[in-house]
Amino acid sequence: MSTAAIPGAPLPVRTPGSRARGRHRRPERPEIPAGAPALVLAVPATAGPESRSVVEELLSIVRTEQNGVQTAVGYLPGDGAAGASGEDRTVAELLALAAEAGRPMPVLVPLVPGPHTFLTGLHALAAEYGAPVTDPLGPHPLLAEAVHVRLSEAGLARADRARLFAIATAADGVVLTTVGGEDAAAAAGITGVLLAARLAVPVVAAALDVPGSVAAAVNHLKDTGSQRPALAPLVIGPEADSELLATAAEETGCPSAAPLGAYPSVGQLIASTYLAALPTPSPEDLARAEAEAAAAAEAEGVVEGSRGAHAAAEGPGGR
Repeated sequence: MSTAAIPGAPLPVRTPGSRARGRHRRPERPEIPAGAPALVLAVPATAGPESRSVVEELLSIVRTEQNGVQTAVGYLPGDGAAGASGEDRTVAELLALAAEAGRPMPVLVPLVPGPHTFLTGLHALAAEYGAPVTDPLGPHPLLAEAVHVRLSEAGLARADRARLFAIATAADGVVLTTVGGEDAAAAAGITGVLLAARLAVPVVAAALDVPGSVAAAVNHLKDTGSQRPALAPLVIGPEADSELLATAAEETGCPSAAPLGAYPSVGQLIASTYLAALPTPSPEDLARAEAEAAAAAEAEGVVEGSRGAHAAAEGPGGR
């Protein structure tokens, strides 16, 4: 299945796509039932070039993971909420349009790795329309993997700690930086434990938006023996002011990895978080889906069999 945006429609509409034939075709993903609500990626930022580039790539990953899902992006209200094409929508606009059209309320997936001040307003808005809101994307092992990769890309960690070679710039301690206050830092500590297991170095979490938090974490690492601490943002991108990341690195004198951005595992987390929020199909729905799949497979088998018989009847010299 593929998605296509229709101007004026509250959400993208699922349209049929071409399906490969033969027994070696890739099967349709069964996780998205017919009539399932759309996925709205709730972005804690106004629409702009930076936020658009990240969310569009993430939704491309989501569609690859689950090619039957309807997707849309909802931004915060602001001056940049309407793009040049006029297709950018706020979360409130998407919910209002869905309600006016009588469509099922979409599942709101907040684009944050943990607790964030953005979530309070999002839950209040969703409650007005009866729209479901999923938990944040973390803590999760896939986020630890993404942070590890960003550190290795910056030359601050081995890509694979099992390899027996040294990196002169590798950090011997990591401060996992996030936004959302002390609650976010506490939640990030769980991902930090997973990251420490991957890197075999101490990891502590700190909040970029709490004054002195990052500096205190760096000093703690130095006091416990780290000589080359580094900063690792547990930040996807739109939820944090880029100046906070730059200021933290400048004030502490520590090198920093890049934000997670559109790393593939973040897209995978969005897809799996959405799937977990879908209502469980009834036994009748499952039986109906299985019967339809069996009928389709049988019909296709008959077509393939008739083609094979026809080819055999014609023979090598047949027309």
